[in-house]
Amino acid sequence: MPTQVLDVRPIAPTSPPPPSTARHRAGFWIVAFTLVVAMAFSTAPTPLWALYRQRDHFSTTMVTVAFAAYAVGVVVSLFLAGHVSDWLGRRRVLLPAVLLEVVAALVFLLSPDLPGLVLARVVTGFGIGMITATATAHLGELHAVARPDDPPLRAGLVATAANLGGLAVGPLVAGVLAQYVDGKLTVPYLLFLVLLVGSAVGLALVPETVRGAAPGHPYRPQRVAVPATDRIRYFAVAGAAFGLFAILGLFTSLAPSFLAALGQSSPALAGLAAFGVFGAATVAQLVLGRMAPARQLGIGIPATALGVTVLAAGVLLSSPGGFLLGGLVAGGGAGVLLKGSLGTAALLAPRHARAEAVAGVFLTAYVGLALPVLGLGFASRLGVPLASSLVGFAGLVLAVMAVVAATLRRHPARPARPG
Repeated sequence: MPTQVLDVRPIAPTSPPPPSTARHRAGFWIVAFTLVVAMAFSTAPTPLWALYRQRDHFSTTMVTVAFAAYAVGVVVSLFLAGHVSDWLGRRRVLLPAVLLEVVAALVFLLSPDLPGLVLARVVTGFGIGMITATATAHLGELHAVARPDDPPLRAGLVATAANLGGLAVGPLVAGVLAQYVDGKLTVPYLLFLVLLVGSAVGLALVPETVRGAAPGHPYRPQRVAVPATDRIRYFAVAGAAFGLFAILGLFTSLAPSFLAALGQSSPALAGLAAFGVFGAATVAQLVLGRMAPARQLGIGIPATALGVTVLAAGVLLSSPGGFLLGGLVAGGGAGVLLKGSLGTAALLAPRHARAEAVAGVFLTAYVGLALPVLGLGFASRLGVPLASSLVGFAGLVLAVMAVVAATLRRHPARPARPG
């Protein structure tokens, strides 16, 4: 799942002088590759959920519980360990985090029953929560050393493409493998196991960009802080994050079930659906990422609302094409909306509290990732048809977007606060 992190921290002044620019250039691409692989692994189970259901006969509710376990792992990791690389060092956090992903892949392979799936998803979340923030910061620092005369924009673009692009690639690769090879529930994890181990080997060669912690460095969890001013606007963008993550959660958990209900049970198509959503989000961020956050919000909210409307209509009209088209539009809207929400939260807070403000948005976002999808699962358990439950889901997201848009209109952006 998506855990894109807006890097609001300055590069640590304790960065050591590099032994060679070439090592930092190579290290930059090793970290980018690792980020792609880790994010792809986190969404790889998407087209496989329906296959687990067929094999083990567990309910849609259990699929959503296994999915939500990932969100729990990410949140715990983000707030307990996502920031510790600031003083422990980037590589010293990235390497153990990737090894956690290796452990998760082994659990998928060795314990493929429901408890094993839940455990593997929690462990995956632990690793991803550490990887996203740390890899984003590491890319910026490696780029600053390798190409000191270049603007930092390139590192940010690579981080965005690796993060969201990885989320897009994972379901596509797993879906194609599940469609065309034997060992549908093992070969995808074997592939990612090899890639993760290779990434860990590569990370061992990447230069460290932050010195080790001073003796007695105090540990504290990541704090969450609401800006003292413009709080209503801050709560509005947090609500937007809730709504857009709900859409991403839908396509990484129950999209295969909705497609199967429309007569399309192909794992490759399920993977393609998630690929389209995250691919559209990636393109939207890359194309519109330099806009002011207020303009990004102005584009992202209606695009997201339109996409949700189209995908719900696709299900009601038994149109797989409509469902997929709605996902593309909603994904593009969600991508630019996420960028605008994080940028707005950072601008509303003073520089020393920006990380805490962004953390609050992510907390709300991951509630949105898990809670509505769990609601769909429990609605299924109560006998509510999938089409009806999706209409309710779409109504929830549309209501959230309407409230967010009205709130932002009543409380327009103020001039950016000084650093």
